[in-house]
Amino acid sequence: MTTILDTIKGPRDLKRLSFAQMNSLAQEIRDLLVHTLSENGGHLAPNLGVVELTIALHRVFDSPNDRIVWDVGHQSYVHKLLTGRFSRFSTIRQYKGLSGYPKPAESEHDAFGSGHSSTSISAALGIATANRLQRKQAKVVAVIGDGSLTGGQAFEALNHAGHLGNDLTVILNDNEMSISKNVGALSEYLTKIRTDPMYSRAKRDIESLLKRIPAIGEGVAKTVERVKDSLKYLVVPGIIFEELGFTYIGPIDGHNVLTLTEVLQKTLSIKGPVLVHVITDKGKGYAPAESHADKYHSIGPFCIESGELVKKCGAPQSYTTVFGNTLVQLAKENPDIVAITAAMPEGTGLKQFATKYPDRFFDVGIAEPHAVTFAGGMAISGKKPVVAIYSTFLQRAYDQVLHDICLQNLPVVFALDRAGLVGEDGPTHHGVFDFSYLRNIPKLTIMAPKDENELRHMLFTAFKLNKPVAIRYPRGSGIGVDMNGPFETLCGDAEQIRSGKHVALLAAGAMTENCLQAADLLAKQGIEATVINARFIKPLDTKTLRRVAKEIGILVTVEDNVLSGGFGSAVLEYINTQNLQWVKLLRLGLPDDFIEHGSRKELLALNGLDPEKIAASVRQYLHEFGVRK
Repeated sequence: MTTILDTIKGPRDLKRLSFAQMNSLAQEIRDLLVHTLSENGGHLAPNLGVVELTIALHRVFDSPNDRIVWDVGHQSYVHKLLTGRFSRFSTIRQYKGLSGYPKPAESEHDAFGSGHSSTSISAALGIATANRLQRKQAKVVAVIGDGSLTGGQAFEALNHAGHLGNDLTVILNDNEMSISKNVGALSEYLTKIRTDPMYSRAKRDIESLLKRIPAIGEGVAKTVERVKDSLKYLVVPGIIFEELGFTYIGPIDGHNVLTLTEVLQKTLSIKGPVLVHVITDKGKGYAPAESHADKYHSIGPFCIESGELVKKCGAPQSYTTVFGNTLVQLAKENPDIVAITAAMPEGTGLKQFATKYPDRFFDVGIAEPHAVTFAGGMAISGKKPVVAIYSTFLQRAYDQVLHDICLQNLPVVFALDRAGLVGEDGPTHHGVFDFSYLRNIPKLTIMAPKDENELRHMLFTAFKLNKPVAIRYPRGSGIGVDMNGPFETLCGDAEQIRSGKHVALLAAGAMTENCLQAADLLAKQGIEATVINARFIKPLDTKTLRRVAKEIGILVTVEDNVLSGGFGSAVLEYINTQNLQWVKLLRLGLPDDFIEHGSRKELLALNGLDPEKIAASVRQYLHEFGVRK
């Protein structure tokens, strides 16, 4: 049966639909989102919440001439459906399929690439300013959520936009704040007045007339302006945006296509920056997502009927869960331990800590730089802060890590979740640069566990070191090792797990298991491999490194980090500075490129880091030096 969605080949097709048809289209889109993401996984609740808003945006604006910039971008699935990608939607987040985020290389309708938050207003303002300089007649829209608005860059951009005064529309997609009936009714009344061109024109005419009155005109105009401002503070909910130079409209119902379309249409005639405050329900239209929007924000495959996740039978605990449980254990014994997250209590495993120790848990919002310096302030005052953050997001606080923590040698522990290749979220979320961007910072210790039990010991050790420490660990399940033993303090030594005379595999973190499996494959071909679990990326265990170099002489480093500046580079630097001319070194890791989305298993294989590819690379390398097995 042909659906309305089948007929939408691009945004212009929306303009011929009646409002009744647009409401039907919204339901079709919700059904498709639930069905597709139940199989592929992805950001369900955010996209369910912006269905009507996205339809209205593409009904009013003329993409790609008009540019729509999505903050973070995880709510852009509906946008993709309406911009010619419906036929490929079943491939979303799969290797060689549609990206889960806006990607200019994928479509001309994707105005700006995103994946991290609080960037949309800056990018949209840049586009709008370029349009003005080029005398290009086009509208620019930034869509930003209330969560992303907690990021400092968003306010920097708002401030600059108000100063420049360029035509720019900012949609504040608010899915958390509640608006009372009185304020809502008043806001609807104010919205009707403020979007009426006659109101804006009359306001300008009155001000112009007053200022032309000799002697007293300017003073009267200023008095009127002060009185007007005083009244606004009492009745206008968006006064902060008005003070930044925006015309504020709202709040309005984000699930009413007719209202949204009418309001957006009227903004086209307003000069200067405009902020439209839209109220939406995250997870709208799918009961489990409405009830548990945080759980369904980003979710793996699930059963549509029950809403339950489809889990692998007997899967070990995730690294995230082990981190969270361990921190709760350690915090019981040490009341100085505090936990900090940047709007990710669930994703970083801190939910249990927050429940158990609410006075020692701090969610600072999407403000990674603040989270780090805030931790520094607590550390210098005697507390033991843990900043739990995704590897890719700590990039946003590089200066704070270097200047505010390490320069002062403060005992802050960085728990870097989602390190290495994270899979379907793609290049904006792969944590493949942390070795490189952290390793050059003095006083910082960097650890990477081979399994979930070693993560426990590393967290325990980090508090003993009383200095800056970063522990990086991968997304997903551990390997299923026993975790019932007591905590151990790791003293900086690497761990030799397997002995062999032909080659030494030096593994960083999660790559240890792959190296062990590669060693098994090599053994079947008569190649005996030593396997070393590095544990410490910085400082290196140079004693073990020198011993292995002397005994074997052929080394292979393996890491799920970019090769430039990573673990292999650290080993190479040591070999060079120690003048170990006899050592042959092969570095296996990720190329100097941005790795696309796909399953972690696929991406490891494609980049030569699964056991089979590691073994093949080692065989080839040994062959070059006459080890023919």
